[in-house]
Amino acid sequence: MRRGALLPRGFYARPADVVARDLLGCVVEVDGPDGLVAVRVVETEAYAGEDDPASHAWRGRTPRSGVMFGPPGHTYVYFSYGMHWALNLVCEPEGRAAAVLLRAGEVVEGVELAASRRRPGTAMPRLASGPANLAACLGLDAASNGLDVTTTASRVRVRRGSTTRDDDVRVGPRIGISRAVDVPWRFRIVGDAHVSGAGRLNS
Repeated sequence: MRRGALLPRGFYARPADVVARDLLGCVVEVDGPDGLVAVRVVETEAYAGEDDPASHAWRGRTPRSGVMFGPPGHTYVYFSYGMHWALNLVCEPEGRAAAVLLRAGEVVEGVELAASRRRPGTAMPRLASGPANLAACLGLDAASNGLDVTTTASRVRVRRGSTTRDDDVRVGPRIGISRAVDVPWRFRIVGDAHVSGAGRLNS
């Protein structure tokens, strides 16, 4: 698919829920030693920092959450459940910790490379469905944390992609959390085959 210009820093310097909705249809691309993988975002969740009990930054700055307090437009990559990585994009003005979790996407470039990073036999549309799978397809790890996604010099970048109409967006509560479970900050493209499992059931 055709990818547009890099999203500017100002795109991220907005409330987390606004950024989460507007990231739908955008494309994350990651350069690695083996080549480039690009993923079209189809599902996101917003987390509002110290105002949000479900956020890693709820209790203030820690070594883990520190990047969330920095400038918007950077990656927040963390290890989850001692098993896998997850990709978030920092938003809101510097000093206000907030981020958007990228929950699912469609691999639009580097499909073979992405598949090689998943379990043997995994294929579209499940390749990048779910936060762990998306991060795995992109080849992300601890070294990917804190990168500026608004510059061509970075190996992790986010570009404008296809326009997503409001009628094509479903909004609902976040999943996989134990606090603030009713906050409607999960956004996904209705009927898209690449959304995560729970999203498919409610499309």
